[in-house]
Amino acid sequence: MGIINFTTFLVTSFLFIMSPGIDTMFVLNKSIAQGKKTGMYATLGITTGVLVHTTLAAFGLSLILSQSAMVFSFVKYAGAAYLVYLGVNKFFSKDEVVKSDAAVIAEPARKTYLSAVLTNTLNPKVAIFFLAFFPQFIQTLYIHNALPFILLGVTYATMTVIWFTVITLFAGSLSARLKQKSSFGVWLNKFSAVVFVLMGVKIAFTKR
Repeated sequence: MGIINFTTFLVTSFLFIMSPGIDTMFVLNKSIAQGKKTGMYATLGITTGVLVHTTLAAFGLSLILSQSAMVFSFVKYAGAAYLVYLGVNKFFSKDEVVKSDAAVIAEPARKTYLSAVLTNTLNPKVAIFFLAFFPQFIQTLYIHNALPFILLGVTYATMTVIWFTVITLFAGSLSARLKQKSSFGVWLNKFSAVVFVLMGVKIAFTKR
């Protein structure tokens, strides 16, 4: 299928998915404030956004990379720089996993779904991450083929559904604990930060 280092992809992707961020905050807030059903609609919306980014990467980036080795190298080093930046940013981040309570008005499932789709699709960090991340796990001969991008994207989306479903199901029982122990998000940020920095350095020194 043209995919390489699939195990590394799974581990790194899962760390990125479970790292506290906009998507996590969105699903947590919906699940805690409005229940599991609303949380699941939020999860499906986030996953739809992931598939949108996958489609853009598969049918846009693949064509560009197939035309120019220079562009491939540029994306490679840009990806390495972004991963290092992401790691450093996460390491010094002081954001909590769950913020303080806030009144949330119940909203229709359709609105929750669409809001989640936009939250993920319009997040430039996700777009840049996909463009920089996926090519590192695709063989050079297949870089012009959309299939590896789609397979990696579907895999990423599947892990997204699993992780956010877990968050949704347990958000109610864990909400009080997470609000009291903000150190959970801090340590998760630092752990994932080290992984991203090391991967960025590895990518920068890897030959094409």
